[in-house]
Amino acid sequence: MASAIVRSALRNVQLRRSPASSARTFSSSKGVDDAHESAKWEKITYAGITGCTIYACYVLSKGHAHFEEPPPYSYLHIRSKEFPWGPDGLFEVKHH
Repeated sequence: MASAIVRSALRNVQLRRSPASSARTFSSSKGVDDAHESAKWEKITYAGITGCTIYACYVLSKGHAHFEEPPPYSYLHIRSKEFPWGPDGLFEVKHH
């Protein structure tokens, strides 16, 4: 157990002293210009926003289907008692 601890400590000391370990690259690769990649994705984003906006304007400017009025069935709008505000509904056209 003690030898494993000593081995681990020696390995950490060696890694700290080596010049290759001083630069941490995380998941990026060396030699890739981050500013270039950022500018590329910024342009792609603006192009996507513009394209989606144009497509939305095109879709929304087209007409939509109008359906026929349903037949006036006798069981619709049955009123068995008066409303407190009068004979018609609140949002219906008055027939007086």
